[in-house]
Amino acid sequence: MKQFSTIFKYLRSYKSNIVLYFLFVILSIIFSGISLATLPTFLKLLFGLDQATLHKPEWAWTMSAIYENVKWFLGDVINTRGKMVALIYICITIIITVFLKNIFLYLSYYVLAPIRNGVMTRLRADLYNKILVLPIGYFTEQKKGDLMSRMSNDTNEVEWSVMSTLEAIIKEPLNIIFFLALMIAISPKLSLMLLVFLPLMAFIIGRVSRSLKKQSTTAQEKNGLALSILDETLGGIRVIKAFTAEKLLQIKFLTVNTDLNNIRNKMNFRRDLASPMSEFLGVMAICGVLLIGGSLVLNNTSGSLNAEGFLAYILFFIQIINPAKALSTAYYNVQRGSSAIKRIEEILQAPIIIEEVSNPAPFISFNKSIEFRNVTFAYDDVIILDDINLVIEKGKTVALVGSSGAGKSTLADLVPRFHDVTSGELIIDGINIKNYSLHSLRSQMSIVTQEPILFNDSIGNNISLGKSDASKEDIINAAKIANAHNFILQKEEGYETNIGDRGSKLSGGERQRLTIARAVLKNPPILILDEATSSLDTESERLVQDAINNMMQNRTSIVIAHRLSTIRHADEIIVLQKGKIVERGTHDQLLLQAGFYKRLVDMQEVK
Repeated sequence: MKQFSTIFKYLRSYKSNIVLYFLFVILSIIFSGISLATLPTFLKLLFGLDQATLHKPEWAWTMSAIYENVKWFLGDVINTRGKMVALIYICITIIITVFLKNIFLYLSYYVLAPIRNGVMTRLRADLYNKILVLPIGYFTEQKKGDLMSRMSNDTNEVEWSVMSTLEAIIKEPLNIIFFLALMIAISPKLSLMLLVFLPLMAFIIGRVSRSLKKQSTTAQEKNGLALSILDETLGGIRVIKAFTAEKLLQIKFLTVNTDLNNIRNKMNFRRDLASPMSEFLGVMAICGVLLIGGSLVLNNTSGSLNAEGFLAYILFFIQIINPAKALSTAYYNVQRGSSAIKRIEEILQAPIIIEEVSNPAPFISFNKSIEFRNVTFAYDDVIILDDINLVIEKGKTVALVGSSGAGKSTLADLVPRFHDVTSGELIIDGINIKNYSLHSLRSQMSIVTQEPILFNDSIGNNISLGKSDASKEDIINAAKIANAHNFILQKEEGYETNIGDRGSKLSGGERQRLTIARAVLKNPPILILDEATSSLDTESERLVQDAINNMMQNRTSIVIAHRLSTIRHADEIIVLQKGKIVERGTHDQLLLQAGFYKRLVDMQEVK
């Protein structure tokens, strides 16, 4: 049960519900046993197969004393009022005990439902919260579709395969133990055969279900791959159509989908075998009990076991069959669910590389400079940045240029601590950024990326993402600075217009201007602009660049640009090659050096 430690952790906060569940289950089992235990005796007395006790037995809180008193009472009713009245008493007794059994059974469901739903709610919340705090690097190694599969399909698998079997795991063993104890009390000799047979039955079921866990893991992985293909298809549908790649993607998805179908069929074949196999084994056990018990009774070699007790024994054993079937099915389901739990735990237990110190300092305001001091950053033993020394003074604009893979974006990502330096120090206002709280550090920064990241919400809500308490006037002012106000007013619902998934209802230039408005509204002292205009047409680029120029006024800016015309007025230009700073200076100074920067300028014909 080690693999369910995650689930048990959530169950700790539902101790009172669990205690009540146990109590109600036990009471329902007891009343079920009472209705069955009294029936053979009642019928035997009713049809004159036994003589009623003439003298009332002494009362005691033991099973035999209670049984003898009930037997005397029913015999007395038969003798004084007749068999018809006794039959009515029997029916009333059975109705009351069955009613109480079902009342307590319902109450057990009533207290179990909040446990199951509460555990799954907390599990999903913890998964989502963990995804929010995981470092950026974690997501570069994971398929988005697989992460979505773990959040949806795997949690659903846990809910239906594990949480839904909690009832069987708790209730059915209690049923089996209770009725097995009664059977042992009636005939220890006959019960010895069952104590040998039941472990054999469990062994056979365990052997059949052993491969379910492995198959379930493979199925969940295939499902994640199918979701990844779907996500890529939806995101790249224009490219797929433009390159007539529909057939290629269709074959790719069909292969994964067919593999998933085959694995699930095998899983279902094994899972569905549980109930009929356990029933067949149960019937074999019943036949064994009938054969052995019947021979003991008929040959008068059973000791204390009489026909009445043998009938009760058979009734009790029948009550074990359904719990055994439910328990075996639950075992199959748990094997499937355990693989889903393992995949979920891989996220929950993923290390949070970017951690805060025990008592982080608040980063209230940016006053002096950002300093890279002998900074080296490596990822998977590959050096991305090598011995970077750079000081960015407050109010200055520093541009990062270089070929793809030179380390420009990585260097910028170190400032908001999307990654931590491997060696060296990154210092802001004389304090290592690791000593600041993450929230306060990032609250002093805004980032505008090459690809506009927007959400399926209204224009106004997208602009106010980093400042949820912003007024309508603040949002409008930010949009005006970003050159977005005019096109927003042209929309049918203005700032309440829904922009669709990832802003699909807007043009590229409109989307980028909204991200700039979002950065403006946050009003941070530090800006990071990662090739914010590289994917735009000339007209959109001019509007966006004007918006960027407005936003950069009186702020410290780190600008990553492929189009060198956008950064020629930067206070300092840093040229990176293979993770090293190879040139630095202003636009004019670098031109005079006639080095790598000069070649880039000539290629782009920047004057």
